[in-house]
Amino acid sequence: MAATGIYGGTFDPVHIGHLRTALELLQALALTEIRFIPASEPPHREPTQAPAAVRMRMLEAALAGQPGFVLDDRELQRQGPSYTVDTLESLRAEQPQRSLALILGMDAFAGLMDWHRWEQLFDHAHLIVMHRPGASLPTEGEIGQLITDRGITDPARLASGTGHILEWAVTSLDVSASAIRRLVAAGEDPRFLVPDAVRDIILESGCYEDAGAALVHGGHA
Repeated sequence: MAATGIYGGTFDPVHIGHLRTALELLQALALTEIRFIPASEPPHREPTQAPAAVRMRMLEAALAGQPGFVLDDRELQRQGPSYTVDTLESLRAEQPQRSLALILGMDAFAGLMDWHRWEQLFDHAHLIVMHRPGASLPTEGEIGQLITDRGITDPARLASGTGHILEWAVTSLDVSASAIRRLVAAGEDPRFLVPDAVRDIILESGCYEDAGAALVHGGHA
């Protein structure tokens, strides 16, 4: 059986960069599914701006109708910081035979040694490290040694076992959730940066300042 992709983050908001990347990985690596797992209390980031219920609504709207995309709220249901190793342990306990592949960007992977119990991530899952075409991961230091020790090039090896690292180039879309939040707070329209259904929730909820409502009433909806 192919691996299940694990895609965590704040998704504050989910945007086209998240979705396009996930679709490319789902198809290119023949993953069984990709589970989007929104964080409750991200340990390495500022607190989220949109409430958990609104972020869930945005994800539900964004993932609707796409086969292989699954929304998983286990971190929102758990008290305390949203440590990835705890999430992987809970997934592993549910289905011990399932192969898991944790999806990370290059920046997150570069800071892996700062994660809670980071060494134990490899006991439960493989890692897929996304990067832009032409970019490459470090070859020196602790991260470089990890790649030397655990790196693979054949996606088929994700289907069993744990502990490998696969680098994979994905389409470069320079979209960030923080930029979208700033844009909405300034009264601008996030159209085409997020799915239309997500845009509707942003504007209706006013989760990124009251500017969202101003757009609707100003005739830009």
